[in-house]
Amino acid sequence: MTEIRNIAIIAHVDHGKTTLVDRILHQAQLFRENQEVQDLILDSNDLERERGITILSKNVSVRYKGIKINIIDTPGHSDFGGEVERVLNMADGVLLIVDAFEGPMPQTRFVLQKAIQLGLKPVVVVNKVDKPNCTPDEAQEAVFDLMFSLDATEDQLDFPTVFGSAKAGWMSDDWQNPTDDISYLLDTIIESIPPPEKEDGILQMRITSLDYSSYTGRIAIGRIKRGKIQAGDTVAIVKRDGNIIKSTVKELYTFEGLGKEKTKKPVESGEICAIMGIEGFDIGDTITDAENPDPLPRVAIDEPTMSMLFTINNSPFFGQEGKFVTSRNLRDRLFKETEKNVALLVEETSVADSFIVFGRGILHLSILVETMRREGYEFQLGQPQVIVKTIDGIKHEPVEALTIQVPEEFSGKMIEVVTQRKGEIVNIEVKGDRSHLEFIIPSRGIIGLRNQLLTLSEGEAVIAHRFLRYEPWKGELGIRRSGALIALETGTAIAYSIDKLQDRGKFFVEPGDEVYAGMVIGEHIRQNDLTVNVIKTKKLTNMRASGSDEKMNIAPAVKFSLEEYMEYIRVDEYLEVTPTKLRLRKIILNELERKRLRNANN
Repeated sequence: MTEIRNIAIIAHVDHGKTTLVDRILHQAQLFRENQEVQDLILDSNDLERERGITILSKNVSVRYKGIKINIIDTPGHSDFGGEVERVLNMADGVLLIVDAFEGPMPQTRFVLQKAIQLGLKPVVVVNKVDKPNCTPDEAQEAVFDLMFSLDATEDQLDFPTVFGSAKAGWMSDDWQNPTDDISYLLDTIIESIPPPEKEDGILQMRITSLDYSSYTGRIAIGRIKRGKIQAGDTVAIVKRDGNIIKSTVKELYTFEGLGKEKTKKPVESGEICAIMGIEGFDIGDTITDAENPDPLPRVAIDEPTMSMLFTINNSPFFGQEGKFVTSRNLRDRLFKETEKNVALLVEETSVADSFIVFGRGILHLSILVETMRREGYEFQLGQPQVIVKTIDGIKHEPVEALTIQVPEEFSGKMIEVVTQRKGEIVNIEVKGDRSHLEFIIPSRGIIGLRNQLLTLSEGEAVIAHRFLRYEPWKGELGIRRSGALIALETGTAIAYSIDKLQDRGKFFVEPGDEVYAGMVIGEHIRQNDLTVNVIKTKKLTNMRASGSDEKMNIAPAVKFSLEEYMEYIRVDEYLEVTPTKLRLRKIILNELERKRLRNANN
């Protein structure tokens, strides 16, 4: 039986997890000499490559000095914390990667806390030591202080530290002493991280992630906690509610390199494997012995903090761009997502064509929306809402820890904007010419904040936040959004009209774009909404008038990304999402009906 090490790689976003996995794969010579390999091998889907972030955790394995190392790459954003919590159960130790310049960030704390609670042994990698002005020794000290504050055990605090640069492809025991490869890191992993304990007895395996093959159906992936399993065994699946389903393991795979390898031999405890042919399972279920089932306790996953309304597209332009437009399509797709996206919840509403989707934050929900768009779905979104709880008769709301790194001259503006949104300053540190600001802010205050901070800091601010806890309601936030410019009629936007209306505000549409009555086509300079007609053409006569040949200077339209739109939606608006377009609209398209409603409310 080969010796095994199971490690999860955890870090703050952009500290170099996936790049380090690339280096480990190259070190273990998984590729032929002449094989062309792109960077960030594990960020395999389009969205991950475009955004440069990891969204789904993935497994690979390498063999080094006769020992098999199973590596699990995890996402860095707290919005995907559900992924991290789920897969840490498969590991015996963690590789904590810290940027030598930035040191531990909020997300480092979030993932490290989970690992320490599970009693995993950490190996700290101080990465990017070739950055100018970096302080690797201080980063190591900061990690020690962080672990101490998270109540780590003596054994966990006695962690080995490896210094190096994943991009340059070297790791060493001293950052001033570069080496030629990363074998020092792999040696440290083998020495420091314990092999999994072998437990004999009744089979126990918790399903921690799912895969799908159009050929064989759903695949269950997990780590065997106790006993052993072999292809052809009859097993029991213990569900969340205690129900037991009996099933047969048709095929059994272990992870080898970047793929899976079929095995006929029994797979023993401590190994991570994939099972095909069993039916009716979900993440968190236990696979156990069919005769005397003995389930493992379920993994507790943090609750969602934000909700959004998903409804069918009923705008005048519905069905023109998407393939899946009915409420049944939307319902099936949302419930299918909850099977593998553990931190997501879907609730049906009193109306058949609307659903409330609960998630970890704007980014978590926007990845779902973007994926559905690309699959050809057409639907509408309501304004994101934070989830409010009543604790002991008092209204509570989620608050988050927010950190901003920004050049010192912008720190005043940052503090002003965050405190307007009921943020409280926790800490201000100056490192070189950059300020490191820490706040506690209601989750409501974070919606729409990133854009504003990036504008005020000329794009320099580095912003990160993570959920902290529930606190009593902080009251109204001191933020106002300008009113909307709303299209009066349906038709094509004309340059002449837009030119004449430019002093009314900024436009989101360009000449030639199709608009419909009730669509939000711009932002008014005042607080109230204004209905304008952008499809009016110039009246032509056979008399030559002065000024008829004037050139038009039209400012470029403001283009929002999906996340920016999601943060921009107002209570009385929907965001129409189709495979090719994003349009903002009023829920009530008719101007007269909107006026009636306003008067009734006043």
